[in-house]
Amino acid sequence: MILFLHRKDLRVNDLPAFDYILARRKPSLHVLILDPHLLQQDRYLEHSGINFLQHAARLQELYRAAGRQLHMLYGNPAEVVRGLMQSHPVEELVFHEDHTPYATQRDRQLREVAQAAGVAVTSFDELGLADLRDFQRWTGRSEPYKVFTPFYRKWSEYLLRFYRPASPVHLRELAAADLAPGAAAAHSLPPELAAALSGHAAAIAHAGGPGAASAADPLRVLSGFLAERLPGYAAGRDRYAQDATSRLSRHVNVGALSVRGVYEMLLEHEQRETWLRQLAWRDFYLYQARLDPDFYCYEKRYDLSTLDQRHFQAWCEARTGIPVIDAAMTELNTTGWMPNRLRMITAMFLTKNLLCPFPYGEQYFRCKLSDYDNTLNRGGWLWCASLGFDAAPYFRIMNPVTQSESHDPEAAYIRQWLPELANLSDKEIHKPRPGSIVDLKLSRARAIEVYQSISRNQ
Repeated sequence: MILFLHRKDLRVNDLPAFDYILARRKPSLHVLILDPHLLQQDRYLEHSGINFLQHAARLQELYRAAGRQLHMLYGNPAEVVRGLMQSHPVEELVFHEDHTPYATQRDRQLREVAQAAGVAVTSFDELGLADLRDFQRWTGRSEPYKVFTPFYRKWSEYLLRFYRPASPVHLRELAAADLAPGAAAAHSLPPELAAALSGHAAAIAHAGGPGAASAADPLRVLSGFLAERLPGYAAGRDRYAQDATSRLSRHVNVGALSVRGVYEMLLEHEQRETWLRQLAWRDFYLYQARLDPDFYCYEKRYDLSTLDQRHFQAWCEARTGIPVIDAAMTELNTTGWMPNRLRMITAMFLTKNLLCPFPYGEQYFRCKLSDYDNTLNRGGWLWCASLGFDAAPYFRIMNPVTQSESHDPEAAYIRQWLPELANLSDKEIHKPRPGSIVDLKLSRARAIEVYQSISRNQ
């Protein structure tokens, strides 16, 4: 028997592990472990947790539709796997890799448990569009690319020559193994998680099932974007009031939609280059996370003691008095979504104008973004804080008023999320409100001084 663990791969096709399991011709037991470490502090009630559980419920329905069963268990992954190996004739443990610090520690513990039980372990790297290990070997470089543009050129060449197509293997082709009686009870879901999943499952059923053409169906979202908004993406992606972006990230980042499937559908369209670069940026951050030893600890490498969090709560609660900042934070808190241009503006405002250490904002986004991904979120915050590979230079500070005037001159976005300002003129509505917590000009000058000092004193 093969024990397969789902993690950030919440789909039933185009999974390297499924190709492998099919080739092994052995029955497999499929488990999704809800990890209390990742759901602590009621995270299942936050937008990021809600998105994951929605997709977990959808995955369970996809299993049922394929005549298979996905077993959802709760607990420390190493302890859950140890229990399953004790109660089942497991010969091999199979999973897809992740490379965050917690995931690396978790998977090391899983390997130790498997080794102690005499069980083989096979893992696959499927997060990136390119095989990033093979890509680095192929480049022949001893050092990783630290600037996006040369990385992008080489990455594009690599995909043309060595791209691994999406796999046609589907869950229904695999032989299923049964969970032993009593095994689920030992690691049952807490009542609040079970209730949340039941609610999401009921919503899926009401919409017609996981394969129905509902607004939440990942493939429908992708198809709609490519057909309707891709032609205008290059011109409209920063016009955040127009909602010209794909909104695919919440599906891709939990693996409900294969990035290879996205890429292959994108190739059918001529006007693909600008959006393809977004897929490349995703790989560039995954690449950094593996090859930059400081990626997850820049806050320890640099002296950030000149920064503080005195204005952090006002930023979180949309009380800064800078209209576009407060509008963006209101949308985030309300919906779990914020357009990418506004993520950069709000993050740079927090780290530069408000001189707040970037981990505070990073951790806030971790809960609030429905499309949260540890690596991608951190990459964005490092860029705004002028840390890491190809980050914004320390003297680059986006002026939120200028950004608002440039990308939404009619202030439709501000009027939508801050209706109390709707009656202001198109000129006045972008300006800081009376009592705003910071002077943009003075804070910019101070930020340049402070971040220049930080950059010099690693």
